[in-house]
Amino acid sequence: MAQAVKARTGGRLVAETLEALGAEVAFGVPGIHALAIWDGLRTSSIRTIGFRTELNAGFAADGYARATGRPAVLLLSTGPGALVSLASLMEAASAHVPVVAVASQIPRDLIGQGRGYLHELSDQLASFAPVVKWARRAESDEEVPGLLSTAWTEALTPPSGPVFLEIPVDLLRDETAVEAPAKQDHVLVSFTTAGTAQIAEAARLLTEAERPVLWAGGGVLRSGAWVELEELARLLDAPVASTYMGKGAFPEGDPLSAGSACDEAAFKELLEDADVLLAVGTELGAETTAQYELAFSGKLVQIDAVGERVGATYPALGLTGDARWALGELLKQVPAQGRDGAARAARVRARIAEGLDEQDRQLERGLLETIRQAVPTDTVTAWDMTILAYWAAAHFQVPEPRRFLYPLGSGTLGYAWPAALGASATGSSTLAVVGDGGFLYGIQELATARQHGLDAVVLVVDDGGYGILREYQRDSFGETTAVDLEEPDFVALAEVFGVPAERTNPNELGGALERAFAQDGPALVHLPVLLRMWAPTS
Repeated sequence: MAQAVKARTGGRLVAETLEALGAEVAFGVPGIHALAIWDGLRTSSIRTIGFRTELNAGFAADGYARATGRPAVLLLSTGPGALVSLASLMEAASAHVPVVAVASQIPRDLIGQGRGYLHELSDQLASFAPVVKWARRAESDEEVPGLLSTAWTEALTPPSGPVFLEIPVDLLRDETAVEAPAKQDHVLVSFTTAGTAQIAEAARLLTEAERPVLWAGGGVLRSGAWVELEELARLLDAPVASTYMGKGAFPEGDPLSAGSACDEAAFKELLEDADVLLAVGTELGAETTAQYELAFSGKLVQIDAVGERVGATYPALGLTGDARWALGELLKQVPAQGRDGAARAARVRARIAEGLDEQDRQLERGLLETIRQAVPTDTVTAWDMTILAYWAAAHFQVPEPRRFLYPLGSGTLGYAWPAALGASATGSSTLAVVGDGGFLYGIQELATARQHGLDAVVLVVDDGGYGILREYQRDSFGETTAVDLEEPDFVALAEVFGVPAERTNPNELGGALERAFAQDGPALVHLPVLLRMWAPTS
């Protein structure tokens, strides 16, 4: 008996369109209203990685997008499944990460009717609109390819960020004759609204400066502008400081690197004493500017994709546009200079090191050095909101771009492990550094890592609770409450998931990490240890 030919559904149209846009991986959790999309992807070239919660799938999409600079697809079901992803999309929005979230919706004729349809929200789109950069609903199958293409472009266009498209389940299930678009080559959009006079004035200021400093933010990484940044730094012979989100935009082992230790006095003085400070791709937020208390003595030149941010916190000569374009224009007008940039950067690094030497923090500094030596330089490291990650943001050397993932955008606990899994889908080896509390947000994704053969190592730094909150509580109130946690046996639990694991100590950590990276697929290293924060150095 001949087998019936399956109808080409709207879900298959979604899959074909994503394929044409260049999607290579899709993350998500199948849901009843979105099953037609997953069926469409089943026979496509797009790799699907199903997670155990939408929150972790969102973080994985974020990690993939940060590691590649390309949009990442996040598949969501209607109602509760979609809402669970909101925290991950908030982080992506805060950090300008291009995530393309595609969600199902109840049938078109029932939207807003309040008739108790499964997973119905009174206004699902309104839940996402304040969080993402762009949010729309498809009202017909003819609209689907165009809306997906627009979503992809919006996610990439500076300032990049997450977008949201919902497609009613009747459109996904029903047969369609609409064709997917031809394969498209979407590239990062370079643009500027800065005029030639503004570029010329910025070039003049930098050329005439005696103590210029370049300050690299996450926008350098998003625009792929690290080559231009390095060329400009060498022409000017100027120190390069980075924000936490800009780590890796300039190699931190370079003589011109002043690092990213934004709370240290020597670092802040370098910025404050510059006669010209070129801030590239940083919104000059609270964590970056010592809660807005930095006081610049010189002229601030600010390159930002959002004109409204220029001068919002500090008066600045603004160059509105893509960082790569703007730096490229400055390179055409700035001559080579002979200054003392390396010496100035060295003094910053030396003062910070001397200040840390005076504190009893050899354990924490030693752990960072062990990780740096044990982990190949091209490995993507993802860090959670935990004490060792706070150390890493300031003091861990990152020699290459897009290798350091850190959720400072919204300070999101539970980010690192699923983000590392997303980054591993690029083919890179990855390391997630998590606390025991944060790891419990996504411990079930050990099963995801094993099922999909993801080469990711998770280092669980276990202090029996929310260690950084314990310190904050004790400092603020003298007592602690609700921050000590009853924890499982992490090694035994990993082994139940079929993931190789071992328990180690600070002296043996390097060998444990090397053995973990030698495994095929995921591995876990458990490090029971009590860490402490450091005091800002003078």
